[in-house]
Parts: sequence; C-alpha cells; structure tokens
Amino acid sequence: MATSTGEETRDWGPALRAIPLGHTESVRKTVGESDVYLFAGITGDFSGVHVDEEFSKGTRYGRRIAHGALLVGFVSTVMARMTARLPPPGGVSYRYEVKFVAPVLIGDTVTTALTLAETRPERRELVFRARTTNQRGETVLEGRTVMKLI
Repeated sequence: MATSTGEETRDWGPALRAIPLGHTESVRKTVGESDVYLFAGITGDFSGVHVDEEFSKGTRYGRRIAHGALLVGFVSTVMARMTARLPPPGGVSYRYEVKFVAPVLIGDTVTTALTLAETRPERRELVFRARTTNQRGETVLEGRTVMKLI
C-alpha cells in the first residue's frame, strides 16, 4: 500500500518480534598485534598510544592499547548477527552511544555482548545494551546501540 508521499506502509510486527526482549548475542576475540596495526592502516590512526611502544611506556597505560573504534567494530559484528535474525530487508546499525571504561591491551581477549533492551515500533528501532569485557571479566566498553529496521 502506498501513502500520499509515495512511501509504502509496512507491517513492522514480524521484524519487531524476530528478536525477543532480553535476547543476547556475543562475539569473543583476542586482540592481536596485527589487529591493531591493520586497524591503524585502515583508519589512518597511528597515534603513539596504539603503535609506539616507547611512547606508550610514558602514558598512564604503560604499554600500547587497542583503538576504541576497534571495540566499536566488535559491537558492529554482534549487531550484524542480530540483523541476520530479522526478516528481509533487515536492519542497519543506526546509532552507537558507548563509553570506554578501561583500556584493551594487545593480547587481551574481549567478549562483546548485545542484549535487546527495548523496541520502539513508532520509530522502527531496536535498542540494545552493549558491553565488552576482558578475560578478567572487567568491563572495558559499555553503552547502547540502536538498529533501524529498513
């Protein structure tokens, strides 16, 4: 059915019900030397705290740390898994609202989990709690991300 603006109306119910409230998906990854250098090359972020061990020794971290944006990439990875649960045409990452709570050191194993916390039918949005922890169970990233149904 078309509206006066030419846009089609759609029943968003199936997509909104495809992922139950409270459903969690996660991904685990050991952040290696190559991850940090490849990410630096892709983004152009060659900040010393990421790629210069001697520089990093003089920082509060004492050694190199992974890029925060790399952690957001892991959130995106889990979001893709959530999107795969939707009927076509699916959804798209729409907003990231995260904070970095602790550094991720090279060699840390991180687990990123998203949990569906809220549905917003009027806005065609699914809101997920996001949390990344390291191998010691310490939170390194927390926040939320929003998926827009397309």
